[in-house]
Amino acid sequence: MEPIGVLNDGQIYDLQTAEALSIDGDEIKADNSPESLEILRHSCAHLMAQAIKALYPEAKFFVGPVVKEGFYYDFKVDSKINDEDLPKIEKKMKELANAKLPIERYEASREEILGKFADDELKQAVLSRIEDDTLTMYKQGDFEDLCRGPHLPNTRMIRSYKLIRVAGAYLGGDEKNEMITRIYGIAFFDKKQLHDYVRMLEEAKKRDHRKLGTELELFTFNDDIGAGLPLWLPNGARLRGKLERLLYKAHRVRGYEPVRAPEILKANQWVKSGHYANYKENMYFTEIDGQEYGIKPMNCVGHIQIYKNDLVSYKDLPKKFFEYGVVHRHELSGAMHGLFRVREFTQDDAHIFCLPTQVKDVIIEVLEFVDSLMKLFEFEYEMEVSTRPEKAIGDDSFWEKTTQGIMDALDSENLAYGIDEGGGAFYGPKIDIKILDAIGRKWQCGTIQVDMNLPSSFEMEFINAEGEKEQPVMIHRAILGSFERFIGILTEHYAGEFPLAIAPTEVIIIPIAQPHVEYAKALQKELIYSEIDSKIFDMNESLNKRVRMAEKQRVPMIVVLGDEEVAGQTVALRDRRKREQSNVSKDEFVQMINDIKKGCEV
Repeated sequence: MEPIGVLNDGQIYDLQTAEALSIDGDEIKADNSPESLEILRHSCAHLMAQAIKALYPEAKFFVGPVVKEGFYYDFKVDSKINDEDLPKIEKKMKELANAKLPIERYEASREEILGKFADDELKQAVLSRIEDDTLTMYKQGDFEDLCRGPHLPNTRMIRSYKLIRVAGAYLGGDEKNEMITRIYGIAFFDKKQLHDYVRMLEEAKKRDHRKLGTELELFTFNDDIGAGLPLWLPNGARLRGKLERLLYKAHRVRGYEPVRAPEILKANQWVKSGHYANYKENMYFTEIDGQEYGIKPMNCVGHIQIYKNDLVSYKDLPKKFFEYGVVHRHELSGAMHGLFRVREFTQDDAHIFCLPTQVKDVIIEVLEFVDSLMKLFEFEYEMEVSTRPEKAIGDDSFWEKTTQGIMDALDSENLAYGIDEGGGAFYGPKIDIKILDAIGRKWQCGTIQVDMNLPSSFEMEFINAEGEKEQPVMIHRAILGSFERFIGILTEHYAGEFPLAIAPTEVIIIPIAQPHVEYAKALQKELIYSEIDSKIFDMNESLNKRVRMAEKQRVPMIVVLGDEEVAGQTVALRDRRKREQSNVSKDEFVQMINDIKKGCEV
């Protein structure tokens, strides 16, 4: 297997750059490692751009980076390009790849590049972001572009790729700029990996929570209300309410106390917390009585003030507060995506205030909570320790000590974890929980953050065993992340077949004929007293059609009521999940559902 690059101190270099700069390091080979895929996908992005330029000679290009999902290129053409055009672009890419064009790197002065792209406003926008006097270009055939690399030696190695979708993107990610075209793609060295990935995408399309959310009448969005502001329909609100109740009990049995803080606070609180300096662009502000207020993007400041409302003894610690806190964050229009990225969402947020000596035990206890919830919903998960970001508060010793404390807690329980360099919150390092769904996709959900900065900023105290004032440690913790995002993930994970414990409707009741409707209504009333939601399908359709309609609703259970059931106070039960049918008494049926739900407690 031939080498395609060099890895030196975590940095990937292609062979041409390594030779030009005399860089030695570990060889990167075409073996589907993350490093090799980055080189391949960067080269495939340029191959796509070359194909677009051949088909649309007027095309102008902005940037074409490698991203977690593969790669994309932002560009502008006179024609409107949509998903139906992708096979044509792929065909041209194949022609160019088969030509086995060498990919050549060369350097040029800034002035030379500025002149070369004098009439290209997109390339001028790229150049405005680069301060270097000497720039690098990559050329293949009649196509060249400004780029740092890395790239393959030639196009012949680009064989297994797929263009995924066309999207719109604001130039430079700024919604004040013009909208240009973006095409996403994926590439592998291995055809089987590409095939498996495409199959996963097809399955993901079927499970898309936006599609299922509409079909199952869970939620909707409305331009009259505003972008990124979900409207929860009755089915979705019931699902969400059941998830909230399940978590409420799980918190209480673990010693958490419910609290509630306002959604809008004086701006000086956000100045003190550091959000004003480090997070202001993501917040919404207004003025009341001549004073600036900020709508909360997080719940921590309110919880701090609740803590400070009482004199706290070391005997009271750890003190655990939790809240289903509604928060607002300004997301760019192009970044919003169903329930996954919204402007208003509700966190399953908690803050634990503890002694420094309790931090390790608190983290371990939270991880137990995470594990029990992930097992309930049949998720595998991974953990990452996220370290100090570029924008941060606190000195080096705080970050080193706190990050090491988190790792020590994980190591003591023999828990595997990765490192996300620079991924921490601005006020402290954290553990990120990344879950794997039924089709193998990874999602960022929960987080555990250790923070000694905010307690210091807000002068938080407790009285220690010697009667002196001391500062507590604050641990920020969310397990789901947000109800919106988690419900979106659950919808796709289960393909709408929610577990009975949280299903919006547990039972659909089908009376065979009009004389059986009264019994159906009595059963429905009895079920609601047991917190079991049901619907009656008594529309003027045949029994078989109503059963088919119920099946499409993805409810766990369907009951049919006829003369025999009315006379014996029984139900003819069809368990959709187990594909079983039975006849049980009404009381046994209610008890059976309650027993199933009781077994789903966390």
